[in-house]
Amino acid sequence: MKTILQTQKCFGCGACATACPKCFEMDENGKARLKNATLNPETNEQELETKETNCIQEAANACPAQCIKVVD
Repeated sequence: MKTILQTQKCFGCGACATACPKCFEMDENGKARLKNATLNPETNEQELETKETNCIQEAANACPAQCIKVVD
């Protein structure tokens, strides 16, 4: 499973870090960061391959900016 965080859409509410602190944290600018992710240079999005599905999906559902995508 791949998780994609569209950082340019994030406005820093922290819902993802609350729902899934194992995978998300807030950075020094108050925006969400996907832990251990790589940055896609073409899209400028953070991407993470993981088997963790439950809390990441909860984070995606909780995000009011809808900037978290979960792809099988």
